Amino acid sequence: MSANLRVGFIGAGKMASALAQGFIKGQAVKCASHVSASCPIADKHLLEHMKQMGCQTFHCNKELMDCSDVVILAVKPQIMPLVLPDIKSLVASKLMVSIAAGVQLARLQADLNPDSKIVRLMPNTPCIVREGVSVFCSGPQVTPQDNATVKQLFGTVGQIDEVKESMIDAVTGVSGSGPAYMYLIIEAMADGGVKQGLPRDLAYKLAAQTMVGAGRMVLETHTHPAVLKDEVCSPGGTTITALDMLEKSGLRTSIMQAVEAATKRCTQI
Repeated sequence: MSANLRVGFIGAGKMASALAQGFIKGQAVKCASHVSASCPIADKHLLEHMKQMGCQTFHCNKELMDCSDVVILAVKPQIMPLVLPDIKSLVASKLMVSIAAGVQLARLQADLNPDSKIVRLMPNTPCIVREGVSVFCSGPQVTPQDNATVKQLFGTVGQIDEVKESMIDAVTGVSGSGPAYMYLIIEAMADGGVKQGLPRDLAYKLAAQTMVGAGRMVLETHTHPAVLKDEVCSPGGTTITALDMLEKSGLRTSIMQAVEAATKRCTQI
């Protein structure tokens, strides 16, 4: 990956902002001005955060394309048909990365041109704090060097893996949408702590750090979550009593159904 790599975002929503922050913090780019974003004038308020970070901003996709080596398509899936014709003649040899849920490589390739170098990637918002997780698949024109650029770029904001395109929708259901599930659990745990008399700030801190720690235990020990769960449960103790309540409440089934619903939604876009 070039030390002078320039990254442009077509679209300036929350995911684009999260990635931009992560790239700058992770020094994936030489300086903030090597990151740019574009959006219509009607949505100019979305560019304010980018400007505050020191990024370049445009209302013209051509200007953004001219100063970018990697272009990240960060618009909503329903907006993609409006954007692709606008940039079709500009893609040339640029590496295009789409983070739009449910938009397949074949559709992107058809709406641009057969020679376009296109990667489909699903990140998540913890990229802001460089604890994200991304997966990607590549179109037929993408070279090994392009794949290496994607891995190095997104590797600065968390973990990244290459997968078959058939897995991307399920990935969206697990990690793309997953932070929202985790925030809901953190909020519920904290509310439970407050109900039992804990100060709210402390309750949030305990719940959030507990989730961080549990995640790191799974990743760093390579131990099955069920084994780690059993290690916390003493016979007749507090934890097994709490887990019994969660199972009766259907937590496991609800989360599995949430992942399924998010995955199916991708196919409807």
